[in-house]
Amino acid sequence: MTGFARVRKVTEQAEIVVSLKSVNHRGLDLHFHLPPEMDPIENDIRNAIKNACARGHIQVHVGVARTGGGAGSLNRPLLAAWLAAFREAVEMHPLPDQQPNLNAALRVPGMLSGGEEQELGDDFVKTVMEGVEQALVMLNEFREREGAAMADEMRKRCDAISALVTSIEEIRAGAMPAFQKRLRDKLGELLSGTTIDPQRLAQEAAILADRSDVAEELVRLKTHARQLNTILEGSGEVGKRLDFLLQEMNRESNTILSKTGGLGDLGLTITELALAAKSEIDKIREQSLNLE
Repeated sequence: MTGFARVRKVTEQAEIVVSLKSVNHRGLDLHFHLPPEMDPIENDIRNAIKNACARGHIQVHVGVARTGGGAGSLNRPLLAAWLAAFREAVEMHPLPDQQPNLNAALRVPGMLSGGEEQELGDDFVKTVMEGVEQALVMLNEFREREGAAMADEMRKRCDAISALVTSIEEIRAGAMPAFQKRLRDKLGELLSGTTIDPQRLAQEAAILADRSDVAEELVRLKTHARQLNTILEGSGEVGKRLDFLLQEMNRESNTILSKTGGLGDLGLTITELALAAKSEIDKIREQSLNLE
């Protein structure tokens, strides 16, 4: 799910800004943009995010502006090296009006660090992690609002599926003579010019009856629809459970479609309704990929 959060923390040593941005993803995909001095605590930040989020492509930005201890002093050797590289590039590729941009130079990592990477004190690390935790709370609040809206939309589609199944059940009741005629025709083909064992005949009749009727598929589809609503009302991670359930619902709708041939206009009507149900299932499945 998508979301954004930003937290600003100010201490005597530095101003720290933690930003988290998430977009939809099947798993948890973390991308860090941290100052080099924070490499030792990247795993701590990663674990904090894993404890709070299960899915999503999440970009993690932590910016630090030192407010004391000479943190704002210019790294002269780095600036000299940057200017020398700039002049060398101009000589290799002469272009008119080429002048160094000091604003760009000052944004180079380490240009204002005094040339030395500073140690991370315990208080500094604690402040950073507090900022990360606060940002995660804000991010999940954002994501929960979006998730609630998506769940409402999925419930509406689930209700539409239940209504379509009810319509198919009503049509099926009127189509029973057609189901029975198709069964008799199939049995007639089996018995034509042959002598068949009564037990074998009973077995074939049961198989044909099962292959001709859609009653069981409709019952299972309705049951799955109720289960889907139950999952949406529950807590915890629901995305993967929904994905499995929707696969089953899709399988039932495909089976219904495979059984409606040869029933004339009633069969075409059932096919249209089953296709509509399948479309709703596919739309729910697309949305379920974004839910935790």
